[in-house]
Amino acid sequence: MDSTLISSSIGVIVVLAGIPAFFFMLEKKTQWKLFNFFPPLLFIYLLPVVFSNTNIIPNESPVYDFMGVNLLPMFLTIMLLDVDVMATIRVMGKGIFVMLAGTLGVVVGAPIAFLIVKAGLGEGAWQGFGALAGSWIGGTGNMLAVAQMIDLDDTSVNYGYAVIADNAVYLIWLPIMLGSKNMAKWFDKFTKVPKDRLEKMNRLAGELTQDKGEMMMRHFLYLIFFGALVTALATWFSGMIPVVKTSDGITIFSANTYKILLVTIMGISLSFTKASKIPGSHAFSMALIYMFVARMGARADLSNIDGSLFWFLLGAYIWIFIHGGFLLAAARIFKVDVHTAAIASAANIGGAASAPIVAAYHNRTLVPVSILMAMLGYAIGNPAAFLTALLCKFVS
Repeated sequence: MDSTLISSSIGVIVVLAGIPAFFFMLEKKTQWKLFNFFPPLLFIYLLPVVFSNTNIIPNESPVYDFMGVNLLPMFLTIMLLDVDVMATIRVMGKGIFVMLAGTLGVVVGAPIAFLIVKAGLGEGAWQGFGALAGSWIGGTGNMLAVAQMIDLDDTSVNYGYAVIADNAVYLIWLPIMLGSKNMAKWFDKFTKVPKDRLEKMNRLAGELTQDKGEMMMRHFLYLIFFGALVTALATWFSGMIPVVKTSDGITIFSANTYKILLVTIMGISLSFTKASKIPGSHAFSMALIYMFVARMGARADLSNIDGSLFWFLLGAYIWIFIHGGFLLAAARIFKVDVHTAAIASAANIGGAASAPIVAAYHNRTLVPVSILMAMLGYAIGNPAAFLTALLCKFVS
């Protein structure tokens, strides 16, 4: 007999939807500045951890299995419909290269940091670094996707460490990105920014139109259809591709790897069609992501946490400053302003939730393009983070 207070599938769904709903309502109603530094995402993950480890909800449920197999690729597809590569390049110009340099800093920094701290880490910690790379290149959705690509069970302690490190680093990195605005004069002198760059960027950003119109009932059906179609096709094709293993039997490319890569390719392809004009795609996909984060917390097991958490966090802090070094070097090479550099980093490290916050603080006219940059991170997050995971596996 199940000893949990809530054990039915519908009861679990109520919890997974109710916790995100509550914290976003609280953020909206109270406008507490607390949420700028402790985002709702943190509470949406931690509260289900408490619930599942105190027998309020179960650690295992058919709901969790269904979401892992079907819901994750669906929301990835819907999320990728918002990618607009051409508009992002048009407004940000060389700023795109700065963001990509930041991404390279994440890819290169991970194995370096891992090598420094690996003696204090537990078995399979490279998978936690791979999942964290997904978040730092794209966003939470990419973290979830990459974990599936590298067969990282979300009950694993390394998964929990990745989430903890993601939020712990955010508490340090976000204030740095916000505070960098006060260094604008020094930064512009250091990078030798052309005087007309900011004016040109503001003008192009003002011409950017993001309003897709009012979301109607049929739009929900369109989004569900495309999400389900891509999921079905990716699942079918991934089962036909041979699994790649090393000579000693370690899996490199599994069916899950192929599935997420195919979803990424098909989702980006759809972003070049009229499917990208469907209203509400970003909001709908983010709602599903936050339910999935709650599901991730519900499956976490606190009994495995030990002293290796310190070394994981230390590695994450070393890693983020390597990312910062790459970002600074790229800003100097491509002669971009501090606002662009800060937004580029936020688009990587914080994703669509943080990039607009940094953009609004630096230059409010760049808020729309900051979201587009975060979407670009979504597009490259899965393959780049998978490569990062492989590099960490190599040095492990």
